[in-house]
Amino acid sequence: MSSTTAMPNPSDDFELYRRRLLGLAYRMLGSMADAEDAVQETYLRWHSTERDRVLEPRAFLMTTTTRICLDMLTSARARREEYVGSWLPEPILDTAALAPDTRTELAEDLSIALLLTLDRLSPLERAAFLLHDIFDFSFSEVATALGRSEVACRKLAARARANVCAARPRGVTASPNSSGGVDAKHAQLLSAFSAATESGDLNAITQLLASDVRVVTDGGGKVRSALNAVEGADRVAQFLVDVTRKRPDAWWREDFTIRFALINGLPGIVVDSREGPVQTAAFEIEEGVIRALYVVRNPNKLLHLAPARHRRNFGSEP
Repeated sequence: MSSTTAMPNPSDDFELYRRRLLGLAYRMLGSMADAEDAVQETYLRWHSTERDRVLEPRAFLMTTTTRICLDMLTSARARREEYVGSWLPEPILDTAALAPDTRTELAEDLSIALLLTLDRLSPLERAAFLLHDIFDFSFSEVATALGRSEVACRKLAARARANVCAARPRGVTASPNSSGGVDAKHAQLLSAFSAATESGDLNAITQLLASDVRVVTDGGGKVRSALNAVEGADRVAQFLVDVTRKRPDAWWREDFTIRFALINGLPGIVVDSREGPVQTAAFEIEEGVIRALYVVRNPNKLLHLAPARHRRNFGSEP
């Protein structure tokens, strides 16, 4: 077959949209592993489709991914009922790789607070909000994707938008940065936090925390972690001292090292072993103090993270 009559490679067109599809699926599912599965299934359907009959590949692929994610959420919610302890989304270091092509206020926000808010929405609310507010679908396109009327989709998106706006932390912003770098001011705070935690200095830790600070840890029942959120500066400080001094085997080994990185756009700490990452901690920082701390220890949620290239001993300066 000559080059002029050869059929187009379906992967060529698909790759133009892969980042957008992966970003949609991750926001829908809160899991990179599940998002990659959803995108792969979308590709298989694209590959088997008569593509000359597809008028708008973007709409077809986004709609297909959305519907696959909606199906996956049904089984995911059933699994969630059996989940041990608090559930957190899988951490992401490179948010730019999942950014949509739009310039809306929330387009590059992959903060854990936002993802947890999305997780509390109904699947249809989540899909309508993401397609319209994040990925710039018209409500006509949203209606086609969800099999609902435009009026119903407007209501779904409006309810979701109200919940997202109410739940977004005041004064806390996620900073998209493809290099994963933490700015100097935040790195200084993380260094102080690391040193205070390592030494077990209760007063020093407390000084770094907002009075209403909240710590959520996700071990998934596979490694030791707090089953419920810990709230309030005094309780959080004592909790941190307890896990590092009274139960060091619960989270630390001599071969562990740390590095600073942006985690879901938030300044954070990644703990590495020789085999790869074993823990991430993302910090919501407001007015120079820590407002929330999200710790992921479930090993299944860290498999997609790359090993460290540059390591640092615990408590050392950046």
